[in-house]
Amino acid sequence: MKRYRIGIDVGGTHTDVVLTDASAASYRIEKLPSTPHNPAIAVLAGVERLLASGVEPHEIDFFGHGTTATTNALLEMNGAKTGVLINAGMRGVLEVQSQGRDGWSTFDHFFQRPEPLVRPAFVREIHGRVDYRGHEIEPLDEAAVREAARALHAQGVVSFAVLFLFSFMNDAHEKRAAALIREEAPGAFVSCSSAVLPRIREWPRYSTTIVNAYLAPVLARYCADVAEGLDGLNVTTRQRFLMQSNGGVMPLAADAEAHTVRTLLSGPAAGVRGASYLLGQLQGWRNLVTMDIGGTSCDIAFIEGGEPLEHADGVIDGRIVGAPALDIATVAAGGGSIAQLDAAGMPQVGPRSAGASPGPACYGRGGAQATVTDADLVCGALNPDFFLGGKAKLDLAAASDAIRRTIAEPMGIDVVTAASGIVRIVNARMTDAIRIEAAKKGVDLSDHTLVPFGGAGPVHAAQVAEDLGVPRVLVPRNPGAFSALGLLCTDVRHDYLRSELAALGELAPAHAHACFADLEARARAELAAEGLSASGAQFARACDMRYAGQGYELRVSLDGLPEPLDADALAALEERFHAQHAAVHGHSAKDTPVEIVSYRVRASAPMPKYAPTAETAAPQGPAPRPHGSRRLTLGPGRTVEAALWRREELSAGWTGEGPAIVEQVDSTTIVPDGWSVRCDAWGNLVLERRA
Repeated sequence: MKRYRIGIDVGGTHTDVVLTDASAASYRIEKLPSTPHNPAIAVLAGVERLLASGVEPHEIDFFGHGTTATTNALLEMNGAKTGVLINAGMRGVLEVQSQGRDGWSTFDHFFQRPEPLVRPAFVREIHGRVDYRGHEIEPLDEAAVREAARALHAQGVVSFAVLFLFSFMNDAHEKRAAALIREEAPGAFVSCSSAVLPRIREWPRYSTTIVNAYLAPVLARYCADVAEGLDGLNVTTRQRFLMQSNGGVMPLAADAEAHTVRTLLSGPAAGVRGASYLLGQLQGWRNLVTMDIGGTSCDIAFIEGGEPLEHADGVIDGRIVGAPALDIATVAAGGGSIAQLDAAGMPQVGPRSAGASPGPACYGRGGAQATVTDADLVCGALNPDFFLGGKAKLDLAAASDAIRRTIAEPMGIDVVTAASGIVRIVNARMTDAIRIEAAKKGVDLSDHTLVPFGGAGPVHAAQVAEDLGVPRVLVPRNPGAFSALGLLCTDVRHDYLRSELAALGELAPAHAHACFADLEARARAELAAEGLSASGAQFARACDMRYAGQGYELRVSLDGLPEPLDADALAALEERFHAQHAAVHGHSAKDTPVEIVSYRVRASAPMPKYAPTAETAAPQGPAPRPHGSRRLTLGPGRTVEAALWRREELSAGWTGEGPAIVEQVDSTTIVPDGWSVRCDAWGNLVLERRA
């Protein structure tokens, strides 16, 4: 009996479905319009399409899924009505926050904090306190908790955030408050800061927990819709997973009250993980810049030495989210980004997007505003008769009319010039974002390869690489569905954290070992509860460390140190910290005492992965020939005649010269003049600038 694995990525415009046969190295792709009002509809429609083609429901072994449901709910402020229980005298923290401008420019004179997710009227102060060591100094006022839960629930609050001081050292008060809330407000969601983010610093912990509470009902409802739909289609596999921000998957039925914030980068993380595994680990590309351009945004990440960069504190829409995540930067620049004139009569692109409905004007769904996709079509980058492999047609006249009305005529220029200007602007936005992020992270772009994916990625990649000075572009075999494929290239991954501040020189090795052992025991129990065997799981240990007196930490891996830990191991850990501090900040202070702030464990349960094979023999038969040519405008005054190639006809060893256009079902690759292109043994297109 055949065994299939499904990966589904929900984008702003299209929902991508990838089906792999466990016994083969091939896969199949389906693309459907996304359904923003309820993304689960498109997800289930994709599964239905596979079943209608002959796949039997019981043959599906694995269902992996990346979603933007929580991200969109946060950006659009469509989360649940949320209440907060906080220590008496501490409600001001929700206003003061970190006293900084999280995620915003220090010099922005027009800075305003994001709108609060919780109304002040829904915040209740509760007496009860534990100290920094976790010792109770005031008992919890249980009557006040009950009264607050009843009152807030009566006002329509359906989700609660419980935020008590030092709960990462002693979570008894938070756990008891959660139990009381559930008694007084049946059916409500309760997010405790000690479960969501058990680490020091009040505001990052509180902010993350509030975001989790605000979005938990959204994720729970969405996952229930998907699960019920799969049940209705008789897809019986219990291996149903949701992509996390950290590049791993978690069960679709995971506890939303503790894990929702782990999904905020669910969609973009899948593509980055796919690039790390397929291109980095399997194919040997070590230093990569990924550029995922979909319908609404461009997501940027860096892979160093085959592994993606990560961070422990992200900022999404000005809100701190302290969940481990791949270090992904997002720019509001995608195929659906709307081009318009600003108040000064100058063209701008984004941040608004036409999305999936109505979409770009050329889609013929009622869109009337000019978008990047319309501009690409007018410039000749897209084939109006071969969109989605010919399954859909693009309306060139509608695209031209939208650009003429909104940009060209008001500026007194022709339509093609206006379209090329739109493309130039969106390319500049992506270029600037990559350059800024590289500078922040100390990345030397001259020794990196740009990896574009998403439907629009390969259309713009070479021109972005030209502007960045990146010498090489690597286009995966199916870039338009690469994120969906990435869902079939990852493991179940859970992160565990425990904050406990201690001077490294005074730390007993046995105590440090016990802290890690406790986190690993929790990991094994959670994997078992999810029906996964912990016997083959891998556990990676790390510490957050700093010099005494510093305000922030560095994460230092314990990989390779002996277990159980001894004095020599801790000494080696200290040397690693000094070296890492010097690498990141340019200096170290070896005479300054070092502190351990938090202990971390990452548990990874291996899952079967898509494993392509390289072509080892030269192709037989006649060499492919171009399918004619098309006029391609690459910028003002830069129009060329580009040869047309079909991607499915190109095999390992094929080479070509720009200007060229390579068309395929899920994307189009533009090879400008001055560039060469070749197909490697893995089916990737490698574009390089000629000297």
